[in-house]
Amino acid sequence: MFDSLTDRLSGVFDRLKKRGALNEKDVNEAMREVRVALLEADVALPVVKSFIDKVKTKAVGAEVLKSVTPGQQVVKIVNDELVEMLGAEQASLNIAAVPPVVIMMVGLQGSGKTTTSAKIAKRISEKDKKKVMMASLDTRRPAAQEQLKVLGEQTGIDTLPIIDGQLPTDIAGRALNAAKLSGYDVLILDTAGRLHVDEALMAEVAAVRDSTNPHETLLVVDSLTGQDAVNVAEQFEGRIGLSGIVLTRIDGDGRGGAALSMRAVTGKPIKLLGTGEKLDALEDFHPERIAGRILGMGDVVSLVEKAAETIDQEDAEKLARKMKKGTFDLEDMAEQLRQVSKLGGMQGVLAMLPGMGKMKNQIDDANLDGKVLKHQEAIISSMTPKERRNPKLLNGSRKKRIAAGSGTSVQDVNRLIKTHRQMADMMKKMGKMGKKGMMRGGLGGLFGGGMPAMPPGGVGGGGLPGLGGDGLPPGLGGPGGSDLPGLPPGFPGGGKKK
Repeated sequence: MFDSLTDRLSGVFDRLKKRGALNEKDVNEAMREVRVALLEADVALPVVKSFIDKVKTKAVGAEVLKSVTPGQQVVKIVNDELVEMLGAEQASLNIAAVPPVVIMMVGLQGSGKTTTSAKIAKRISEKDKKKVMMASLDTRRPAAQEQLKVLGEQTGIDTLPIIDGQLPTDIAGRALNAAKLSGYDVLILDTAGRLHVDEALMAEVAAVRDSTNPHETLLVVDSLTGQDAVNVAEQFEGRIGLSGIVLTRIDGDGRGGAALSMRAVTGKPIKLLGTGEKLDALEDFHPERIAGRILGMGDVVSLVEKAAETIDQEDAEKLARKMKKGTFDLEDMAEQLRQVSKLGGMQGVLAMLPGMGKMKNQIDDANLDGKVLKHQEAIISSMTPKERRNPKLLNGSRKKRIAAGSGTSVQDVNRLIKTHRQMADMMKKMGKMGKKGMMRGGLGGLFGGGMPAMPPGGVGGGGLPGLGGDGLPPGLGGPGGSDLPGLPPGFPGGGKKK
């Protein structure tokens, strides 16, 4: 998300930062480019106008033009205004009310309401330890109620039993009574959608709202619909009233204009982001972190939070003990690959690191997509336990068998073995080098030299400006000092959690 906007803005601000001094003409030219970039990203015209006017007013002030680093001052102003446009403060899902707390999901057909309902239910159940029930009120779309039931079974969330022929308001009333009688903390109502906003849809949703008095009314919007998403949000807010917005499929939208326009146009906060198809692919919306991503500053805080949620501490400590002994077999490598996959793959993780936006082409050339990780996992899975523990056993005939079993080639198997050997060598060195060892390895260590050489100051180069001594924020250093346990050897910040 925001890839195209980030690329455009990075170019504009890089030129500004290189200038020793700025005059009003320089700022105006830069703002013209920013305006075009925002419009191309599908941000609503009134929002763009307001944003540019606010930035210009502050950026041409004496304190900026006469400052020591005027270019960086302008970037800071743009960052602050982006945060303000996105909502200033994070707005979390509010379930602090007398149970059962009713959450009503609304939106157009195909926006991802049903899947998002299951994601939210799973999140509340696991994170907040609440008893949740879901109910589908969609009597129009074929198998809509069955879809929610299946999702409930996958997530372990109870769903209201289906009774054919009931109206949405009747189903809502039955769900509310069942939630009260059975002691549920939260009730999620998945309402029907249409292909477009019409009177019948609004009347139906309004009737459900009036009969259940929901504590949260969340509009689910597909970010790929772009500018039309803002129009839909305005209509639902005007007729039904919203408490928040959930943007789905942000992983497929390179522009991000809907997110930038939504808050400014509707006045309602974006509360959650759907980041993928998996049922745990749901993130809180943090305006300041999103602004950082847009301006290429990364989002290390979210990366650390994600790591804390997904990485098994016991496995990380087990690996740390093996590192000290200088041993690292293919089973350890497979575990590291799984950890990276849980964090969203290499490209997903790198996107959250500061400064990586400028190296997008290098990262793309390194072919760090999810298929590479899956192929490597498949190769290791096709080995016997004995082979995984002792790679020296892998002769020509064994490699042919492994390649056939994993659907890869012998060359792929050889490449993996070479990568493992380099990683194992790095492990031994790190045991001797101590804390600084991990960062010196760089990303090349993980993929056997497949990662292009990093420029000075890049990740693994040991010095992104303003960050910790290893080129990452304090606490994200090498082994023994990291807040990102279990990341692969050679990956910045990998190592044992304190």
